Amino acid sequence: MPAPESNRATNVLAAIANGPRDPFEIATCQIAPPQAGEVLVRVHACGICHTDLAVKLQHIPIPMPKVLGHEGAGVVEEVGPGVTQVRPGDHVLMSFGSCGECPNCRDGALGYCDHFRAVNLFGTRTGGSVLMRNGSELGGHFFAQSAFATHAIATTRNVIKIGDDLPLELVAPLGCGVQTGMGTVINVLRPRPGTSIAVFGVGAVGLSAIIAAGIVGCSTIIAVDVVPERLRVAQELGATHAVSGRADDPAAEIVEVTQGGANFSLDTTGVPAAATNSINCLRARGICAQVAAPPRGTLYAAEASVLVGRGLTVRGVVEGDANPKLFIPRMIGLFRDGRLPLDKFVKTYPLEKINEAVDDLEHGRVVKPVLTMREIGSVV
Repeated sequence: MPAPESNRATNVLAAIANGPRDPFEIATCQIAPPQAGEVLVRVHACGICHTDLAVKLQHIPIPMPKVLGHEGAGVVEEVGPGVTQVRPGDHVLMSFGSCGECPNCRDGALGYCDHFRAVNLFGTRTGGSVLMRNGSELGGHFFAQSAFATHAIATTRNVIKIGDDLPLELVAPLGCGVQTGMGTVINVLRPRPGTSIAVFGVGAVGLSAIIAAGIVGCSTIIAVDVVPERLRVAQELGATHAVSGRADDPAAEIVEVTQGGANFSLDTTGVPAAATNSINCLRARGICAQVAAPPRGTLYAAEASVLVGRGLTVRGVVEGDANPKLFIPRMIGLFRDGRLPLDKFVKTYPLEKINEAVDDLEHGRVVKPVLTMREIGSVV
């Protein structure tokens, strides 16, 4: 792939994933100018998502080294030819990319784009490499952004203009994790008021699902997790019951609490035992959503007599079945109304402390770490 023009490339700082066992490396690299349909964003904040870690650990195998990060928020610095949707100075969020041309994109099902893996995981870009380091290509354009950096190239399809009064470090996770949790409840499960739901794994995605369940009127909201502190936060944010994921039979506890089984369930963990429990805890005609991205080859077990006999529905969900340009403004409205208290589970870290943030996330000391780039200093 051709290198960017040297007289147009911008020096940026980025957190580079070199390999599964290596810590993220903070280093200077060069970012290409925006081409037609693209936007150069000065990144102010980016959430850390489990998908970032899954890629770094090679649970989702893609070539490295690579700059990850796909919940970026910042300010537009430059736009490419033909871009009219945003202009320099606009505050934006970045979400996932899509081709816009395949049948699923034309149907509005952007998360199921025929080219989702190429666009998002492999960072395929028609104009060549986005990032270079020491004259060599560096994997970038992850989820059409690679926002673990002080600048990112995004596209008009995955940037959403937002109000310049919004705290970027709080709203950054709306681009993926919060969108996935809230969207799965609101767009996919669509529980009626007075129904019950069980949420397995109450990290950022699960907590967002619990908040959404409260918004739509679920009367019984059950949080399941192995970390007691997360269960406490879940109850603070609307869960009516908490069940330990280490219990002998979490599904049986949920059946008892709901007097026959939950109407809906959601598994965010990708742990086979949790996925099975999320199915077994349902009452007849219950609906289960699976949103995790575990390592390839992972299998979930469902007993036929349970699945068929109860008439259950189990379906996978990508990005909450959301169209970010429509759903992110809806979530921002809830945030402004005080119904989406992001400050309750977001903790910020400067970019150079990304490895500390990852360690805190992996050990359950933080629910949603968000990196901030403004404290790094000016880019040379």
